[in-house]
Amino acid sequence: MKAIRLAIAGVGNCAGSLLQGLEYYRRHADQDTAGLMHPVIGGYRLEDIEVVAAFDIDRRKVGQPLERAVFAPPNCTAVFQPDLPRYGVTVQMGPILDGVAPHMTEYPPERTFQPADVAPCNVAEALRGVRADVLVCYLPVGSQNAVYHYAQAALDAGVAFVNCVPVFIASHPEWSRAFAERGLPVVGDDIKSQLGATIVHRALARLMSERGVRLDRTYQLNTGGNTDFLNMLDRARLASKRLSKTESVQSQLDVPLEAESIHIGPSDYVAWQKDNKVCFIRMEWRGWGDVPMNLELRLSVEDSPNSAGVAIDAIRCAKLALDRGVAGPLEAPSAVCMKHPPTQFPDSEACRRLDEWISGR
Repeated sequence: MKAIRLAIAGVGNCAGSLLQGLEYYRRHADQDTAGLMHPVIGGYRLEDIEVVAAFDIDRRKVGQPLERAVFAPPNCTAVFQPDLPRYGVTVQMGPILDGVAPHMTEYPPERTFQPADVAPCNVAEALRGVRADVLVCYLPVGSQNAVYHYAQAALDAGVAFVNCVPVFIASHPEWSRAFAERGLPVVGDDIKSQLGATIVHRALARLMSERGVRLDRTYQLNTGGNTDFLNMLDRARLASKRLSKTESVQSQLDVPLEAESIHIGPSDYVAWQKDNKVCFIRMEWRGWGDVPMNLELRLSVEDSPNSAGVAIDAIRCAKLALDRGVAGPLEAPSAVCMKHPPTQFPDSEACRRLDEWISGR
């Protein structure tokens, strides 16, 4: 198989976890290791991914070798594979646009972004120069204009796009049409964790529908200490994030809840949690005889490795679609990998459709 030539927009915790994982599994290829949903997709293994470009805006990362930049502040995720190969990739300055919320300047440098005083590169030109196949987008929540810029750069450069951000591209009619017309696949939007708050909440919501009980009210509250949670203290940047997570859970109910009966979204920033995310879920329902019952759940996960276990499949699916000449939003890969795909399915149905899609059926 040819290598998957990968470009990365946003060298934060998620990118760091992805690269650590690629090296970790390369070194443990002959062992029975956990964490992989699909060891092989369309013939592509993890070791077939070659990182060829990276973009960021932080002065501690721009101009640095990628293998050093992924461990620079404000990154704070778990380090499970400290030794990374020399990629031969220098992090390039991307456009800032709306990528940095104003309130971020009020926090200590080790917790927040420090924009570099460097002119941004031409992203499309950079992608063409390295012959990238896939661009994965890891920009901060609320960076709508910046995400649009990278999506357009992918279109201009002829590169598949994997959108891990809650800015709607694959699920937006105009953007999805643009990728289809350009003959390019897109997977999106808003990455699901491998086993995180949204997938657990979805599973429980679907279980209630299937077991004949009526969900009356539910909430999901999340705290964390990474830059994503710090960034989301600006509630004006949260509209698409709340919509993505809420619709993801609502899609599993036979009868969607009224808006005042469901609350899903970030709750607060707790610096010492770093990349650890703590989720609190409460669900209130009525069963036989309308007798009220409830469930409360606490979930603690390392946020970025949890997303990397899914992004690795989305990236390989995008390359497989390129090989097959499949363009536009990839329905099954998006339904499995993303919170806000173009089409929602129950998760078991989405997984079945993805397996069929991978096998070419």
